[in-house]
Amino acid sequence: MVFAFVHGMSKPFSAIGIDAVLPQFPRPYFQRKSSPTGVFRKGFTLIELLVVISIIGILIGLLLPAIQAVREAARRTQCSNNLRQIGLAIHNFDCARKQFPPSCSGGPKGVWSLHARILPYLENGALYKAIDFSVDYDNVMFGPGVPLSSIRVPTYLCPSERNDRAVIEGGKPKHYPLNYALNLGPWFVHDPATGRAGEGAFCQRTALRNRDFVDGLSHTLALAEVKAFTPYFRNAGHANPIMPVAPADLGNLGGEFRNGGHTEWVDGRSHHTGITSVFAPNAVVKVLHAGMDYDADWTNQREGTSATIPTYAALTARSYHANLVNAAMMDGSVRSFYNDIDISVWRAVSTRAGREVISTP
Repeated sequence: MVFAFVHGMSKPFSAIGIDAVLPQFPRPYFQRKSSPTGVFRKGFTLIELLVVISIIGILIGLLLPAIQAVREAARRTQCSNNLRQIGLAIHNFDCARKQFPPSCSGGPKGVWSLHARILPYLENGALYKAIDFSVDYDNVMFGPGVPLSSIRVPTYLCPSERNDRAVIEGGKPKHYPLNYALNLGPWFVHDPATGRAGEGAFCQRTALRNRDFVDGLSHTLALAEVKAFTPYFRNAGHANPIMPVAPADLGNLGGEFRNGGHTEWVDGRSHHTGITSVFAPNAVVKVLHAGMDYDADWTNQREGTSATIPTYAALTARSYHANLVNAAMMDGSVRSFYNDIDISVWRAVSTRAGREVISTP
């Protein structure tokens, strides 16, 4: 039998117990007191877990805004790049044809958009080759049973757009929206009776040239952002409507309500591919309809639907970027216009020959 000679003891280990002989070292932090079964348990207490979870939650709360800000900055950069590509495509069109494309032309109704005409300069030659500009876009297909108008063109869409989806008719895709609309001037757009065109950078059935931009290409707005599926009123049919002073005045002009403005990139009519400078960027234009308020646009008469009634329009530039809209100038540069821009400056950059002396940002 083995005896222990510790501090004068001469008893066997079985009699005095091992703990009485060996030095007593402190238990590790994570080793808890033994259970009634004598088995040691390892782990964190509930309070410790709650503290760790709380710290992680705080860190996530601090990081999320920064991550979202980085993502929005990336989306805004991509949006600017889209505008730059469209601006360059318009200039390449001018280099090839010695004139800028009209905003709206072609087909029996004369409503093919500029966006359709510049497709080959945006590396979309296949789409362009499928177009027959002598017929209306409703009759043009891009493959069996696929309307060309339903094709999504990535360059025409801002990555921040929340309604990046096709317009469905009869259970099938019919049209696809866009986020970059042409500058058609401050208010007046087109008179079908006289052929008189508006003051903007692009006109219906009228091809402008460099010499027409008296104010200079760098001081004339070409395109700006819009939101897809913007509610709008149309075909009020006024002979000479007065430009509204405040957004609240727009509701007095009347018209037929629709909930699908800026949803057809193939359609050159103003409510789909145009803007005007009646109101500042991102102005909230509340119009009451059927008991509901809408942030809406307004078109006096759709182009191609009357031989005598002129087109006037209040089509506001809007974006999902905070406090601004991205825009392209006629010289191909891309700039941001903030919501608080002086309305007189905003209207000045929307005219090609107003002879204003302005300083754009």
